[in-house]
Amino acid sequence: MDEAVSQSASRMMNAAVFGQIIILIVYLPILSLVGIEGKMFRPMAQTVAFALIGAFILSLTYVPMMSALALSKKLSHQPNFSDRIMAVIQRFYQGALSRVMAYPRMLVSAALLVFCLSLFIASRLGGEFIPELEEGDFAIDARLLTGSSLTETIRVSGQAASVLRRFPEVERIVTRIGASEIPTDPMPMEMTDIIVSLKDKEEWTSAASYDELANKMSTALQEIPGLSAGFQYPVQMRFNELIAGARQDVVCKIFGEDLDSLARQADALAGLVRGIEGARDIYVEAVTGLPQIVIRYHRDRMALYGVSIQEVNRLVRAAFAGDVAGRIYENERRFDLVVRMPEDGRKDVSSVSQLLVPTARGVQLPLYQLADVRIEEGPNQIQREDAKRRIIVAFNTRGRDVQSIVQELQQRVGQQMKLPAGYYIKYGGQFENLMEARKRLMIAVPLALLLIFLMLYFAFGSLKYGLLIFSAIPLSAIGGILSLWMRDMPFSISAGVGFIALFGVAVLNGIVLITEFNRLQKESHMSIHDLVMKGTQSRLRPVLMTAAVASLGFLPMALSQGAGAEVQRPLATVVIGGLVTATLLTLFVLPVLYRWFEIRKPMAHGSVATLVLLFMLSGLNAGAQGISGHRVGLDSMLSEAGRANLGLQANRRQDDYWKTLSSRVVSLPRTQVGLEYGNINSMKTDTRFFISQSLQMPVVYRRDKVLYEASGAVNRAAGALKQRDLERDVRMIYIEMQGLLERDTLLARLDSIYRKFGEAAKLRLRTGETGKLEEVTADAQVRQLAVQREQLHADMSILQERLAALLNRRDKWLPDGTGLDMPLSGTASDAVRNGPLAAWWQAQSNLIARETDRERSGLLPEFTIGYSNLSLVGWQSPDGVKQQYFGPSQRFGIYGLSMGLPLFNGATRARIRAGELAGEVNRLESEQSLRLTEGRLSELTAQLQKDTRLIAYHRQTGLAQAETIIQTAA
Repeated sequence: MDEAVSQSASRMMNAAVFGQIIILIVYLPILSLVGIEGKMFRPMAQTVAFALIGAFILSLTYVPMMSALALSKKLSHQPNFSDRIMAVIQRFYQGALSRVMAYPRMLVSAALLVFCLSLFIASRLGGEFIPELEEGDFAIDARLLTGSSLTETIRVSGQAASVLRRFPEVERIVTRIGASEIPTDPMPMEMTDIIVSLKDKEEWTSAASYDELANKMSTALQEIPGLSAGFQYPVQMRFNELIAGARQDVVCKIFGEDLDSLARQADALAGLVRGIEGARDIYVEAVTGLPQIVIRYHRDRMALYGVSIQEVNRLVRAAFAGDVAGRIYENERRFDLVVRMPEDGRKDVSSVSQLLVPTARGVQLPLYQLADVRIEEGPNQIQREDAKRRIIVAFNTRGRDVQSIVQELQQRVGQQMKLPAGYYIKYGGQFENLMEARKRLMIAVPLALLLIFLMLYFAFGSLKYGLLIFSAIPLSAIGGILSLWMRDMPFSISAGVGFIALFGVAVLNGIVLITEFNRLQKESHMSIHDLVMKGTQSRLRPVLMTAAVASLGFLPMALSQGAGAEVQRPLATVVIGGLVTATLLTLFVLPVLYRWFEIRKPMAHGSVATLVLLFMLSGLNAGAQGISGHRVGLDSMLSEAGRANLGLQANRRQDDYWKTLSSRVVSLPRTQVGLEYGNINSMKTDTRFFISQSLQMPVVYRRDKVLYEASGAVNRAAGALKQRDLERDVRMIYIEMQGLLERDTLLARLDSIYRKFGEAAKLRLRTGETGKLEEVTADAQVRQLAVQREQLHADMSILQERLAALLNRRDKWLPDGTGLDMPLSGTASDAVRNGPLAAWWQAQSNLIARETDRERSGLLPEFTIGYSNLSLVGWQSPDGVKQQYFGPSQRFGIYGLSMGLPLFNGATRARIRAGELAGEVNRLESEQSLRLTEGRLSELTAQLQKDTRLIAYHRQTGLAQAETIIQTAA
């Protein structure tokens, strides 16, 4: 009994140790985080990791010793309050488990359905880098028009502060304009930081949340013209500026070459951002708009008066910027005497235009007579990144997550914006940080999960049990996703860290259950159903305690409302929600799966592990494991080629083309309709309109139809010939592939033989029967066979690709060895004369004859029928005696019939003669082609018969002799 207790304690100790190691592995991805998320979460992971290391050491040393000293040796135990509570839970759980184990498929299907539903919900959660921390104050990024003076900036800032003081939540306002003496944070004069210190949230009256207060303040500041304001928290604004170079949450950087084009694209992008819900405080970087005085000289006028550009530039510089005119000495000190215009003369453009310029003739002319002086907008700033010009469109997010807003913006940009060549948009800020952190987690998390799986495999020595315990991870993810959804929280790096911590704790419950199941299976002879019921009964308390302790530990973080709670809540929400579902589903799904797999026992544990590992290796190194593919017979390949080959499909569509043409062959020329007005019959003005239609002889239309039908027949004959060529190519590839398979089998057998020969050579070398040469020869043969097999596998892959192209498929096929026999019947002449090649030549001859008949239609006459209606205005004598006046309304009709005769038909007769000659040429070429094909078929038939006799010899005699030789040599 003591030995059994010792073994049980040992197994439980091993499970606990492996559980602690798994928890340590789970926190490795958190330790791998860099940047801001690493600074936030790495201390937590380090604390947990060091605590687990200490607990690991104590569990192996201190805990067993203290248990032996402190625990009572009496085995009697009186039920206490916790035992009575657990008894109630046990009865409820055992009854529920008995009912669900009667429907295992339904339970597993429901769990899979809920998991798929949670994945769908996860795709709709959205995402953000790190939840915004409510710092208690606002940092307003206020900007005026480009080029605003310091005085104007001070005035507008004071006006903005007066507007903000209307809100009772404001305690004090501090404004900062420009840069300090040490410009660590430089900014222009039109840019202002307004720090709004707020009262405690309990004292607020006009708003209930920071977002609501920011929206109301932003609306109030809109009454100040020329002022744009963006609301953020002070620390967050500085972090954004340090990370992305802009103060807003999302930074859209447009890269290009031309500043004006960049400004237009930025305005278009800002228009799209304004239509997105949740995008606030939109800021477009100003790269133009700085006013400047531009002087454009008239060189012809300056040459007329003898004034140089250098002299005028010096005069303008001296007048407005000042120029040294001399020096003044005062004792030991020396000062430059600077001359320039007074301030009143330098205020506007008119002062510059009226500046007098001396000429060579001694006359002074105003500058506007020598140049155009005007104010124009010039570049304000040119920003570059990675040696490329760029402009920024930035905005803050309120009420929505960053990921969904950026994804909607990307979709709108793709649909509504067409960037010029060489221009592109890069999305930065919090979104870029989120994507980078996700990339790191997508590497670290799968690696940690793989290490957990390997630890489970080494702990239980079974791939099956490792997979059963590993199922707790997707079951726990269900609760984490649903809890985020119910609390209306998007996915963030904080939630991602929560999932990492959740996976390690969720695996522990599976370890506890599977360890107990295996112990009972080894120590008792109960049925699987009874074993599962007893194991869950004895391990219900540890499972519940594992989940409850972790959940209660994270509960204060989930309910916290203090400083920094925004980062803690997603992490704790994921862990608590995931542990709830993981515990419930593990207590029901895992016993069902265990019973299911233990009853079926498809194969031994080691075999399962071997097959799965081989499958994983084959997926990682496809192509290096030899020849693979789906085995298919020749008839199936030929059928698939006839159905799916693209060339044959095109030929069938071409046949439909000729059928469509032959269905409507009557093609009449255009109907002539005309109107005449003027002196048609006399000096009076008459009108006449007419209509006429030309017609061919009916035999012409019949010959057109016959010509189209002949063209279709040629196309069908070509299709039959193409199908025969396709069948030949497929047969050749099939036979070559089958030959490579047989050769691969032969090489494998030779490899086995030479390996045995090498072992014998080594033995003979050790006994002194032979020298080193025999062993080296055997090793060289083995290596040569390996090289030949690699080349053979490469040749097989090439043939598989060719076959896939002919069959229009993407998967790889291999021959199954059927359909290789090719029985011959009849003579070569009968096979060729009755084959598709002869049919194609016959159809080609018929087409030439029909084309010649169509040319003969040119010798037939052409008819034209028509009708005319006209007026005869004036006095006419219908009966030859009495004169009667006919007006425009009285009409006279005329019917006409005309015939066109081909009197000059020399060219037509020449084309008819050429068609007859083409028919004769086609007959001679067809006869030559058919005879050459007959000769080639006779040669191939003789070769086939010779090879058939050789194969029959090897099958009947050669193989038996080879087996005898091999056995004798062995």
